[in-house]
Amino acid sequence: MTFNKTKLALSIAAASLSLVMIAPQAQADAAAQADALQTQMQQMADQMKAMQAELDRVKANSAAAANTNGKVQELDQWMASVKNTPDAVSAKDNLVVVRGGWEQLDHARSDGNIQHSGGLLSDTRNASGFLVGGAFDFNVNNDLFGLVDDTSFMVELGFEYSQFGTGSNALTASSGAVVASVSPYKSTDARLRLNASPKIKFMHGSKLRPWIIPVGLELNILGVPSNAVSVLNSGMQFGGGAEYDLYKGIVLGTDFRYHYATSSIDGTTTNGVSAGGYVGFKF
Repeated sequence: MTFNKTKLALSIAAASLSLVMIAPQAQADAAAQADALQTQMQQMADQMKAMQAELDRVKANSAAAANTNGKVQELDQWMASVKNTPDAVSAKDNLVVVRGGWEQLDHARSDGNIQHSGGLLSDTRNASGFLVGGAFDFNVNNDLFGLVDDTSFMVELGFEYSQFGTGSNALTASSGAVVASVSPYKSTDARLRLNASPKIKFMHGSKLRPWIIPVGLELNILGVPSNAVSVLNSGMQFGGGAEYDLYKGIVLGTDFRYHYATSSIDGTTTNGVSAGGYVGFKF
């Protein structure tokens, strides 16, 4: 019996010793396993982060590609629409015209006394005549410098030839006992007028367009010189009219103007009215 108790005690002691010897090793193994597990979890977390970053990059690339594709499609649609759309014709706002008409001077060149009138070299008493000429209308804007919609401001550069019949010089001059005479000859009272005038045209975009010239500058040139052999003076013109766009930029118009100079050309006046019509072509 004593032997059995001793054997049991020895067995318990041996088992306890074994436990004491195995416990540190088990703890060490458990710690190593925990470290390994933590390392694996960290690796898995890093991989998930990398996968998330890659997913975000793929999404961003997909969105950019979709945006690019959308822009490419829009560009393709625009190019297709441009190809299918006929060429637009740009607006033609400038105008070149050929005009003709009638002119009436305030005073004829001669008053019957050739030595005291403006008709030293021509005694014509005809104050009525015809005119032919042309002009260029250059468009500046179509809103009168932002003041009035659909109202064009233009600059007209024009020329005009007018003729008032023929006359003759029947000059007789005397100085004391000496009398000199010049044989009569015919002379045509022809004149040239040049003008640069601001022009305001209303109803832009309409076929019918009235217009006015508030005041414009003009130069008058006499074909037959005046008493002092002068041929040039300056003046002003005021006018108004209307035009109609007949067909594809072909314009028909009419105008009325008054010509005024503050001084005569050494006795020959250039004041008068003119009226007529014109044919114009837009460009």
